Amino acid sequence: MAFSGASSTFGGGDESSTHNIIVHGVVDYQGRPVLRSNSGGWRSAVFIIGVEVAERFAYFGISSNLINYLTGPLGQSTATAAENVNAWTGTAMLLPLLGAFVADSCLGRYRTIIMASLLYILGLGLLILSATLPSVSCKNDKTTCPTLFQVILFFFSLYLVAVAQGGHRPCVQALGADQFDEQDSEESKAKSSFFNWWNFGLCGGSIVTNLIVSYIQENLSWVLGFGIPCIVMLIALVVFLLGSTTYRYSAIIRDKKSPFARIGRVFGAAFRNRRTSPSTILGSQDISLQRSQQFKFLDKALLGQDENLVIISEVEEAKAVLGLFPIWGSCLVYSILSAQASTFFVKQGTTMDRKIISGFEIPAAYLQSFICLAFLIFIPIYDRLFIPLARAFTGKPSGITMLQRIGTGLFISTLSMIVAALIEMKRLKMAQQYGLVDMPSATIPMGLWWLVPQYLLLGISDVFAYVGLQEFFYDQVPNELRSIGLALYLSILGVGNFLSSILVSIIDRLTRPNTWFSNNLNRAHLDYFYWLLGGFSAIGFAVYLYFTRSYIYKGRRTH
Repeated sequence: MAFSGASSTFGGGDESSTHNIIVHGVVDYQGRPVLRSNSGGWRSAVFIIGVEVAERFAYFGISSNLINYLTGPLGQSTATAAENVNAWTGTAMLLPLLGAFVADSCLGRYRTIIMASLLYILGLGLLILSATLPSVSCKNDKTTCPTLFQVILFFFSLYLVAVAQGGHRPCVQALGADQFDEQDSEESKAKSSFFNWWNFGLCGGSIVTNLIVSYIQENLSWVLGFGIPCIVMLIALVVFLLGSTTYRYSAIIRDKKSPFARIGRVFGAAFRNRRTSPSTILGSQDISLQRSQQFKFLDKALLGQDENLVIISEVEEAKAVLGLFPIWGSCLVYSILSAQASTFFVKQGTTMDRKIISGFEIPAAYLQSFICLAFLIFIPIYDRLFIPLARAFTGKPSGITMLQRIGTGLFISTLSMIVAALIEMKRLKMAQQYGLVDMPSATIPMGLWWLVPQYLLLGISDVFAYVGLQEFFYDQVPNELRSIGLALYLSILGVGNFLSSILVSIIDRLTRPNTWFSNNLNRAHLDYFYWLLGGFSAIGFAVYLYFTRSYIYKGRRTH
């Protein structure tokens, strides 16, 4: 499928009509210019959102119950299983950088999605095979153990799924956002809503996974539990292909240099000319009214000659990419906070009263669904109520800026840690009051619902920060690097998982023998840990505000 540049006319269409206007910079599946009336928009985005809901269903069908499979059929210890889960999750969140690079540099988003989907189906199929292989008797003859081949096959399949989602996730979301034309006011508003409803659908898929697939895996069959995600991904690929004729594809200008090459050339030229005086730069090109005032050291790249000549637009492109990294770094603490929802928050829940009715207890892991429930409740409120009200005051199509949205989420996530610390203090007090400090298996007479506020606050913070980061990193990178932009936001979550593990390991060693993370949570001090994270989050929020004050949005850099 060859996608070439689009001309300004197509089939003699009347551009005076809104519906017949050519959408510039994109083409159809045959490389032809497209009309607004018969391509893109929500008609295409619905296909793409549905595909990503299916992919998240498959991904969470593996990840949400992975630790139970590792400690169950594979016979690993809890500590080893937790390390493997953290390593796999962190790797899965970082691999989108590789997938996005492949998409933006050579294959394109559409082809990358198809190849990633096929790898996904293969990985899930091999997981099914690994689960069907017979185990052997252990040395004590009381239990069964997996064979070495079964373990190798399982982990190979697991990381194949990670590689597949690394190519699938950033490209599908970027392709979905590409269906809305930023130059059209109505489609620009719709694009902001797209990121909201994208995450709404993802949370719906996640809840269904927790309610159905996890139950099947633990109570019926792991083979069936891995098989359902495989079937869902196969259906998703078919649905994606059915929408091919309606999609808008980014037009490739074949004689234009790769954005990676252009940016690399700017940094290389600036380094070579690092000893040049500022006065020489001012006289080199007519740039006084065009260049931005950020990262002035990159202006030295403008001193190249002949084939090494760097034009000002390339310098500004490099500045735009470099400007993203202070925002990226100041949001890492937010991702560390988010990582606690699937670890220590759940461990808290296992010690509390989880009964709803007599004889029925909620699994502690189900508490994570409250984050998605917060998403499902507040995304429509944000999209249909908050944005119109904010738009009336600010005049901005999105109501508030992307950085304001992210900052609001960072602030709310700090509040979630404060609430978590206060609730943990109460839980420890209840354990002392009822004499349960040295009875780690006993149920503390404190309802599980006490944990709901911290989960809901994390969910509400995600409505602002998580979605805001997606929109920000998609919008602020050069158009040809939008898959990379979305991968950068995902890498925040991946690095956060690794940083959380490192932080826990360091604190565990420093606080021994009375570690904050004792296996007996009634003698642990998760409250101290939450207060520490709250402090880190407050510092990170202050750093974030500092960097956002000087950030210049793309399109305004040379104005």
